[in-house]
Amino acid sequence: MAPSICTVAILMMVVVGASAAVLTPQNYWHAVLPNTPIPSALSRRLPKDDQGNVGSSQAVGVTVGPGVGVTVGTPGPGVVVNVNPFLYQYAATETQVHDNAGSALFFLEKDLVPGSRMTVHFAKTTTDVAFLPRSMANFLPFSSSKLPDVLSSLNVGSNSKEAAIIGKTLHRCEEPAVAGERRHCATSLESMVDFSTASLGSRDLLALSTEVSKPDSSKQVYVIPPAGVKKVGGNKTVACHAEPYPYAVYYCHATRPTKSYVVSLTGTDGTNVEAVVVCHTDTSSWNPRHIAFQLLKVNPGTVPVCHFLPSDHVVWARDV
Repeated sequence: MAPSICTVAILMMVVVGASAAVLTPQNYWHAVLPNTPIPSALSRRLPKDDQGNVGSSQAVGVTVGPGVGVTVGTPGPGVVVNVNPFLYQYAATETQVHDNAGSALFFLEKDLVPGSRMTVHFAKTTTDVAFLPRSMANFLPFSSSKLPDVLSSLNVGSNSKEAAIIGKTLHRCEEPAVAGERRHCATSLESMVDFSTASLGSRDLLALSTEVSKPDSSKQVYVIPPAGVKKVGGNKTVACHAEPYPYAVYYCHATRPTKSYVVSLTGTDGTNVEAVVVCHTDTSSWNPRHIAFQLLKVNPGTVPVCHFLPSDHVVWARDV
């Protein structure tokens, strides 16, 4: 999916270049959240000019990288989980369970103690495509019922692999929420900020993403060092998961009760990770065949279920 002229790119240069001081996503962030640093998962997606300066016009590409979904399993090509494991109403296939049997894709809260050893591959789930300004994102169609218009606006062929990926993301964004959950697909950074502040009832927030010292590190065993587990915020968070799309789209959801942690990890090859962890203390509304229950051999609603966030996802919590 690499057209020579893209409607998105042209609109981006016109909208952002004409009114950068007013409309840039980063300016909106700093106006609403002046005390909250932008995490690297999001700063990598801010529009940049040809010199790499944030805040100028940028031609947004429309390529969707090969890492569609969550890449897990052995290093190398891995296994692509076509059903996002962070969508809790879906059942996992036997193949997905088998290929993740030795990985800490999900784990129990009791395992978050110094000395614990976990096999993890901290990989991005999508490519770092740029955010669009909200004015432009709102202008573009974003609905599975308007898929032909979506593909036309992005100059994507209707029978292409990229079209299928776009359609799957749109359907994910339209799935009904589970009990006690609020969800929103943010098609702009401004939209993500608004949903997170409204859901958490505050502008004094932390926005956290997993930081990996060697971004190309392979799947390996990590150990939690002494004093390596830090509790974050209260019992409510917003998690925003990157979705494969030609521009930055995040599936965000607010659930309660949850617990969030930042966990230090050291890998066998010397990779250091500051990993964001979300623990769900009420899983009673999840699909009983969800991959977490099958891997951990527990039942819905019985024990807290935790997972690391990939390096391109974000957790929001109150700064308490």
